Amino acid sequence: MLLSIPLAAWLVLVEPTAEAGPGLLEWRNAEVVDRGAALYAETCAVCHGIGLEGERDWQIRGEDGLMPAPPHDETGHTWHHPDEMLFAITKYGSEAVIGNGYQSNMIGFGEVLSDEEILAVLAYIKSTWPENVIEIHDEVNANAAR
Repeated sequence: MLLSIPLAAWLVLVEPTAEAGPGLLEWRNAEVVDRGAALYAETCAVCHGIGLEGERDWQIRGEDGLMPAPPHDETGHTWHHPDEMLFAITKYGSEAVIGNGYQSNMIGFGEVLSDEEILAVLAYIKSTWPENVIEIHDEVNANAAR
């Protein structure tokens, strides 16, 4: 995967807490997760679904040439990516992060949500995953930090 944004631009100046574990997301913090759930419902559910189910045929380019919104539950690929990448895609948009002509409807929300709000949304998403998926995602974060 080619990146059009330098890796240094992905980094968030947020200190991970003990509640975050590996990565940036405080998915065990009920206050953060509740805030993230409300923000997700307001800004993300219209495309990614209220149940995080994504759009139908999300892996097939639509007639408009764009990739549909993927699910953020365990059936999607969100948990395959480290927190820094999830943050960057949410803040800058998938095309800006992935580059190489990749196109989707995923705009950057950096003008809509603060960094802390983006992290809260991502914490909410992670909090919904089964324990085995969370363990794999924690490993993805730990490997990314090396």
